[in-house]
Formats: sequence, structure tokens, C-alpha cells
Amino acid sequence: MSRLLLASAALTLVMPTGTQAQEKAADLGTIIVTGQTRGYVAVNSVTATKTDTPLIDVPQSVSVITREQLDDQAAYSLSDVLRYVPGVTVGQGEGNRDQITLRGQNTTADFFLDGVRDDVQYYRGLYNLERVEVLKGPYALIFGRGGGGGIINRVQKTPNGASAFANARVSTNSFGAYDISGDLNTPLGDRAAFRLNAMYEELANHRDAYEGKRFAVNPYLAADLGGSWRAGLSYEYVDDDRVTDRGVPSLNNRPLEGYRDRFFGVPGVNRTTLEAHIVKGRIDGDLAPGLSMSTTVLYGDFDKLYTNVFPGGPATSQTGTVPLSAYTDPTTRENFLVQSNLLWETRTGPLDHRMLFGLEYGDQTSANQRRNGVLSNSALSLTNPVFPTVTFGAPVRDTVSTVQTVSAYVQDQISLGERFDIVAGLRFDRFDIDGTDFLPAVDRPFARTDEKVSPRLGLIFKPQPDLSLYASYSRSFLPRAGDQFLSLTSAQEDLEPERFTNTEAGLKWQARPNLILTAALFQLDRTNATTPDPNNPALSINVGETRTTGLELSATGNITDRWQISAGYAWQDAVLAGNDSVRLAQVPEQQFSLWNRFNVTDRLGLGLGATHQSDQFAAIRTSNATTRLPGFVRVDAAAFYDLSDRVQVQLNIENLFDETYFPDAHNNANISTGAPLNARLTISTRF
Repeated sequence: MSRLLLASAALTLVMPTGTQAQEKAADLGTIIVTGQTRGYVAVNSVTATKTDTPLIDVPQSVSVITREQLDDQAAYSLSDVLRYVPGVTVGQGEGNRDQITLRGQNTTADFFLDGVRDDVQYYRGLYNLERVEVLKGPYALIFGRGGGGGIINRVQKTPNGASAFANARVSTNSFGAYDISGDLNTPLGDRAAFRLNAMYEELANHRDAYEGKRFAVNPYLAADLGGSWRAGLSYEYVDDDRVTDRGVPSLNNRPLEGYRDRFFGVPGVNRTTLEAHIVKGRIDGDLAPGLSMSTTVLYGDFDKLYTNVFPGGPATSQTGTVPLSAYTDPTTRENFLVQSNLLWETRTGPLDHRMLFGLEYGDQTSANQRRNGVLSNSALSLTNPVFPTVTFGAPVRDTVSTVQTVSAYVQDQISLGERFDIVAGLRFDRFDIDGTDFLPAVDRPFARTDEKVSPRLGLIFKPQPDLSLYASYSRSFLPRAGDQFLSLTSAQEDLEPERFTNTEAGLKWQARPNLILTAALFQLDRTNATTPDPNNPALSINVGETRTTGLELSATGNITDRWQISAGYAWQDAVLAGNDSVRLAQVPEQQFSLWNRFNVTDRLGLGLGATHQSDQFAAIRTSNATTRLPGFVRVDAAAFYDLSDRVQVQLNIENLFDETYFPDAHNNANISTGAPLNARLTISTRF
């Protein structure tokens, strides 16, 4: 009840334009605008500065994957999307969640929905998205704690008041997976509109025992309240049930080969389930000329169970045995988040200002247990595999925690004529965690309060209107409770948060309205750093200071009227500061991606893409015993054909040359295997 009262107060008293100003509109034609796109090109973003800003005027690296590109590549997960984004490495996530590494910083929590924190560990769908935005480098000014290497923001599809339309899609692949999805939009008179997105998916892949299903539905109502005021209310329900799979073990510090399809778990035991209810409300409008406000409130209720049997170490030999481990891990999380901003556009002498004042409040309650499994046989034979039985003992972790955050921030985007811009701001965060560990004989409470100030400064020089050169400095922090607030040891309670500091220089060139080229050089330092122990990933070790230096290049848009591309390259050197022999986990030195779409005729289109990753280490490389994942090149292809103005047939071929590869890992002994050559057929209709 207290959270509902807080929500009502926030919506009544403060109505800002924040990241949800993606939903701002000049008229009812489109009640909520999510940013201009031209095919694969996005020309502006609200996420990077919380104001509607051309990307060429954002002094930090931003990659945007539009709905058109998501559809052309037949992307079904964030992993599918992010493998084509330079500087991002997809993690295995223990087979139960999204997990990524950006600029050497591994995270399970730096995910956002329309700019609001979405930090629970689960797989996020794409069915209701307009686009995916990847912001690189620390972003505490905009998003608060975390985000040390960057963040992933999903931009939701929103109601459109201009006209009614409906889309439906049916898709299946050569593994037997299939999905059905629909997108319905309708105006409700002259002042409101309603949109409904829904999907059902049956999961399958090349692994022996993998299966699952996912259902999600997202109704969204938006209304013009009169004058300049608008409001939106969205509810999403997600039900996800799938097999958990941590891949194959290692052998001699490399992935075990020859067992690409072998499942190293126990069918019927390996399972993860998620039920989620996510409600998002927004209201925004103008208070006076040049002065606008909006508030977004998000409430999320998540109930997740994760049970897994997995390789607990390397194989003894190519035909020997694999040690197995197991545990079960139920988690509940309740998120209540309020984000409010005031935007004031004004002029002082020769300077134009876009001043943003913001407040955020967060209340997140979590409960988590962990029970280790006892196996009837703790070693699995590679030549004669017999699945063991599993029982789960008493809890080895049992915690509850409440995190409360209060934040205030100010940002000024200053224009000094047509050639120079400054983006400067400060954010204050107060982070309070209060919890109890129930495992000791006497319950052990834990608590810590951190108060941090996070600055951001960006300088932009535009020698011509379509070209910007920039330099920036930004900082972020991560409290010792980590991504998921599971516990604080007595030693951790006395430690300062980890800190991330990024310096960056780059250029952005809008070579033509539908073609953007970017380049960025950066250095990211992490102090007070911790990382999972390679010998016991459930524990963390202090490593001091790490440094990631790198170069990112990208080109997105139209080469000709019939040829679109999305290309990227990243070089990264991620090491322990002062000791180059200690390499950070899951950071390949070289990454390259290229996706092409050729419109051969008005009805026929062809797609061709390739991704490359050089060698990477599965865990932080502290010795020669660290598992190395070999580099690879994967080639994808597609064909698109319009049967009529309303019906399109699409065929996507993944891994065209049947490359054997290992795209990601969780640790030295849990390594994902890349899928072999496979095809996906999609039929979509428009009404």
C-alpha cells in the first residue's frame, strides 16, 4: 500500500520528461514517439541524455538496433542482437539469464526498460520492442549505480493514434522451435489509442535435452489528457519455462570437442521458471513555454526458480568422465521505481541551455535461497552416460534484503553557437541495503549505506553540421552488495563501492541522412575491483584495479538506395592494471561484425552477415590453467520476398558454413557450443 501511495504522490506532484520522453508527441498522430529511425539508422535518442537529442550531439558511444534490423536478422533474444554490436560480449548466464560484458565489465543487472531499471536475472524478449540501445561507458549520471561498462536499454512499442493496424507473424526453425506473435494497434476516438503485443514460443535447439516455452502479453493504453499533457499505462505478463544448460566442460584448458550436442545435466531436473508482472505508468506535459515535466512509475513482481546440474570441473580425458555439481536457487523480487524530471530550455546571453533536473526513488525487496544437490553419481561417463538422481539438502544461503535508493541529478546541455556544445552534470545517489542472513545459528543482519556523487562532462566540436568531434569523462559506482543484493559478508560491509572511470574521444559523421559513421577511443579504469574466483565462481576475489583500453568503429545505414549495412569493429585490451599477463574474462581482443541487406527488386531482398570473435578467456586469466575459447567466424544469410502488399516470406540461414565454435562461457568448465547450420522460416502479414 505504501508503494501505491508513493506512486500516486509522484504522478500527482512531479511530472518530468525523462527517458520516457521517448513518449513525447506534438499531436495525437503518434501519441508516443520512440525516436526517429530510417531503416537501420537511428538519428536521435532520449536515453543517452534523458532529453530528445540527435545522436551526433551525444558525447559518448551509442549503438542502436532498430526494429527493421531486428526483424531482418530474425533476432529472438538479446544475445542474437548483441553479437552484432562492437564492444559487447555475450555471456552464458548459467543458462538462465541475460548476461553481458561491456568494455571488460561483466553484468547481469545493467538492463533498462524505457530508461527505468530492469535488473532481475531473466531472459528478456524482443516481441514488444521498437529498438534496442547500447550505451557504452559509465552512465551513473543518467542511470545511477552500476553501468560501469555501459547499459542496455529496451525501447517499448507504444500506441499510435494516427491509424489502426495489425501485424501477425508465424515462424519455425530446423530444430523444431516455433513461435506465434501479434501486434495490434487501434485509436480510441480522437484522444486515446491502445496497442496489444503478444507472443507464444516453443523452444528447441541443437542440444540433446533442451526444450521450453514462453508466453508474454503486453497491453498498452495511451491518452491525450488535454493541452500538452499525455499519459500511458502498460502492463506486461511473462511466463517462461525452459531447460537450463551450461554447455560442455573443458579439457586441457580448451573446450571439450566432439560433444557439441551432448547435454551435461539431468533431464527433468535442469529447469528454470519465471513469472513476471511489470506495470509501467507515465505522465508528461508542458508547464510553460520551454518548461516541461514528466514522471514514470514502474512496479515489477518477479518469481523465479533456477535448478541446475552442470559440469563441476574439466573432463578427465576425451573419453573419460566429467565431474557434476548441482544446486537449486529460488528468488523473488519486488521492484518499485519512480523517475521524475523537469526540463527547462532557456537562453542566457549567447548560450542556449537545456537544463534537466531529476529525482529518482527505488525500493527493491529480494529473497533468495540456495540448496546444493547431492548426486547418486558425481561423475558422468563420456562413453556410457547414465544420468544420476539428485536430491537437494539444507540451504547453504538464505537471505532477504531491501534496497532503497534516493537520487538527485542535474544536467546542462549548453550550445555555444553552431560549433560548440557542452554536456555537464552531477548526480547524487544514496544507496541503503538492509538484510538478514538466516543461516548462522543466530540470524546475522547486514547493512550498509553509500552516498556517492557521479560527474559527467562532454565537449563537442562540430566543424560542420553533420560532423562532431567529442571528448568525455564519466564515472559510476557499484555497491558491495553487487548486482543482485544477495548478501554482504562482514568483510564486505567495510569496503568502499567499486568505481568506474571512463575517458573517451571520438567522432560521429552523418555522411548522409541515412548513413552514420562513428569512431571512439576509450580508457576505462575500475578500482576496488572484484571478480568471480576462477576456482570457485560462487565466491569473489579482490583484484585491485583493472583497465580496459579500446577502439570502436561502426557504420550504419544505406550505401545505396538498395543496400543497407550495419557494421562494427572493436579492439579491446582488458587487463589488471600494471600486470598485462592477467587478462579479464570474456573480452576478445578483436571483434568484427557486418550485416548487409540488398533489395534486388521491389519484392525480393537478400541478407548476408558475418561475426568474428578472436580468442577469449572463459574466466579471469591468472595462470595458464585458465580455459581459452578459440576465435571463430560465423556467416549468416537471409532472403525476403513479398508475396503481396500484405504478406512477406522470410528465410534466415544461421551458421551458413557450419562452423564449429564456442561463443561464450560462464567459467572455466561451463562453455556454450555454437549451433550448427540451421534455418528459420517466417511468414508475416500486415493489415
